[in-house]
Amino acid sequence: MTNQKQKTPLRVEAQQVGFFETPMAYCRLKDGDSLIQELEMNIRKNQEQTGGLKRSNFGGWHSDTDMLKWGGDAASRLAESAINVAKRMTHFQEADSDSYEWQVRMWANVTSAGGLNHMHAHPGNLWAAVLYLDMGDEADSHQDVGGAFYIEDPRFPMAAMHNTAVRMIGIDSQPQQYEVELELERGNLVVFPAWLRHGVRPYTGKRERISIAMNIDAQRKRK
Repeated sequence: MTNQKQKTPLRVEAQQVGFFETPMAYCRLKDGDSLIQELEMNIRKNQEQTGGLKRSNFGGWHSDTDMLKWGGDAASRLAESAINVAKRMTHFQEADSDSYEWQVRMWANVTSAGGLNHMHAHPGNLWAAVLYLDMGDEADSHQDVGGAFYIEDPRFPMAAMHNTAVRMIGIDSQPQQYEVELELERGNLVVFPAWLRHGVRPYTGKRERISIAMNIDAQRKRK
């Protein structure tokens, strides 16, 4: 008889850690109803006066990117709030954030039925942000009106690996998806890295949806 040793599993002490995180801020305006109403009024007024631009949007109306000029005090307050959120997620190796001049470019989107935003990023900026003012027709148990805001995993080669069914387990013990849809409501402000690709699914509601997008950047102050 041949003596066979029973194989036992190798004991390993392991700790899962996460590197190369993608920070995002998921915010909600406090007592922001009056601010939202003023922004909506200024957007509708500008929409009546201008033809709009063609960018990542398909269908709907896209204002110029100078909303800080025509958006009134509400636009300035919104920009300041978005900058403050971005500052809390930003570190500069050689100086603090107050050594930089922070800048915002802002525009409005009015999305009608069939409208969407193609997948895109905002190159040449540090951060991007979106505020939802009016969700249009809300989804309910009987109808999904679409229009979800979604982001893409920035580790692009993952999507091209030989087994596209693979999902890595995150530090929250949940599988990480290639795309994530965010559940947003009126008054939600999302701030995320400008290089993070994102888009908006086709919206099928009858009532127009209104949002504001921002580019946030910082330039070193001259001494």
